[in-house]
Amino acid sequence: MNSNVAIGLRAKTGRAIAVVIGGASDAPVVLAKTEIKLVDPKIPQTAQPYHVVMELPWEESQRAVRKYARAIEKVAKKALADLINQQRSAGMKVRAVGIVGAPDHDLARIGNFHIRAHAAEGVLFRNVLNLAADANGLKWRIFPDKDFERSVTAELGSRTARIRKQISELGRVVPAPWRADEKQAATAAWMMLHAL
Repeated sequence: MNSNVAIGLRAKTGRAIAVVIGGASDAPVVLAKTEIKLVDPKIPQTAQPYHVVMELPWEESQRAVRKYARAIEKVAKKALADLINQQRSAGMKVRAVGIVGAPDHDLARIGNFHIRAHAAEGVLFRNVLNLAADANGLKWRIFPDKDFERSVTAELGSRTARIRKQISELGRVVPAPWRADEKQAATAAWMMLHAL
């Protein structure tokens, strides 16, 4: 098998589902499936940092959350470096990262504090993965979570059904779970690896 692999990450609040994909485009192989923690256990506020500051005016909350965001970035960089090093020690070369998560949008326009906190955390936890990929010298791409299936179909065209079936069948050879999050991470990794 070719030693080039890609990592797919499905950003969630406080964590990311990670799937490492290798192999040919018509025969993908899961080399690793794990969940990486994006929370600093010494700083409990990093679990939901915008909830801590959600009642502040938006601009003020942006400043107040920075210290938590920096701690989360540090955790993300190390977690991704650890995953890359695991692959390197197995003789693999990680070439790219596909990140499925909340796209950037104008959070200030969300009037409800609680809903805005959730939306802001979605963007934050996806963004720290971009920063971690940069810090580890990897090419990366965002796949918006809400439009994931549509954008994959637009990109893959007539190959969509075949690739979805291949990704779905990978669940037979990896430990459970193999839900939508894992499939999205695997698809993002496959697309990055094969540069569609």
